[in-house]
Amino acid sequence: MHAPAQLAIIAGNGIYPRELARAARTAGVQKIFAIAFEGETDATLAELVDEICWLRVGQLSRMLTSLRNSKIGSAIMAGQIAPRNLFDLQPDWRALLLLAKLKRRNAESIFRAIADELEKIGVTLLPATTFMEDFLVTRDLIAGPKLSRRENADVDFGWEIAQKIAALNIGQTVIVKNGTVLAVEGFEGTNETIHRAGKLAGSGAVVIKVAKPNQDLRFDVPVVGPETISVAAETKIRVIALEAGRTLLLEKGIVLEESEKARISLFGR
Repeated sequence: MHAPAQLAIIAGNGIYPRELARAARTAGVQKIFAIAFEGETDATLAELVDEICWLRVGQLSRMLTSLRNSKIGSAIMAGQIAPRNLFDLQPDWRALLLLAKLKRRNAESIFRAIADELEKIGVTLLPATTFMEDFLVTRDLIAGPKLSRRENADVDFGWEIAQKIAALNIGQTVIVKNGTVLAVEGFEGTNETIHRAGKLAGSGAVVIKVAKPNQDLRFDVPVVGPETISVAAETKIRVIALEAGRTLLLEKGIVLEESEKARISLFGR
């Protein structure tokens, strides 16, 4: 796509917002305005953007006012909000109204409602993969040793289950070993799910992470970074299978290097 002159990044936690800021600059974005959240967004993001506005999670009215005042017409959501902060949410009046209208409260329904609020003030929410095409997972073996027949069978088995739980908005990751499901991702996130499975597996388990069948690419795109590889190495995971074209590898060089070092097979399907 043609890069807009100005871009707003609505920045959650992790390295994703920083990687996006760098990629947007490379693509030709001249001004980056960041919405950052206390206790979530890495403060070093400020070094990569032109302007940053710090908010508490739940201050929807202030966020919309800041974006309207910035006169920027395009925004990208990058990074998640920790589950504990969603439970400890102290919503302002506008967020309360938004939440009251929702029949179901999950990440997708909340983010879609926020996207609608952004549209009302003239801000278009772009796909979270915008400027990040070079970070998308490719097909087949990406790093690590070739998969065994048993591991391929576990990927096939886990893939079908992962797609079903993703369609139900439960989670997007399952961990399998020798045809048995060890753990299904809930609200805790991928890394905690891997920790939980590691206690049961001992070693040699297979992680499968997929996008939702009707994934809205404006938010909640599956992401893997160095921290996930570190957790997988610690728990002796053997394979991480990811959905090609719909999953981002952040700090890709480090992810590939650490996967090779730990003999973890990264596989795109």
